[in-house]
Amino acid sequence: MKDTTGDVKGAAVPAAAKRWEWGAFLLTWIWGLGNRTYIALLALLPVVNIVMAVILGIKGGQWAWKNRRWEGVEQFTRVQGLWTAFGLGLLAGCLLELAIVIALLIITFNNVFM
Repeated sequence: MKDTTGDVKGAAVPAAAKRWEWGAFLLTWIWGLGNRTYIALLALLPVVNIVMAVILGIKGGQWAWKNRRWEGVEQFTRVQGLWTAFGLGLLAGCLLELAIVIALLIITFNNVFM
């Protein structure tokens, strides 16, 4: 199979790379470094980060396909799936931590004011 990834000019982008990338959206600049998509570093700038996260979610898969060499669509899909799982796991952990902090604050303030 001919390599159509990386720096091959005019390489066709498969449908798997044209879908929404949760890993890129949630992990922005970290995902960008791992996929050699350095434009994601713009997510480090205040205000720009929110816009960049959405752009990465939309275009990230295509940029990752073009910026790295992949053995094929299967490897690309597997790696991006791992990024998604890591991003969603991190999000779930942060939300759980937030829920615990809120619960502790509610308990603490209820005890103080009673």
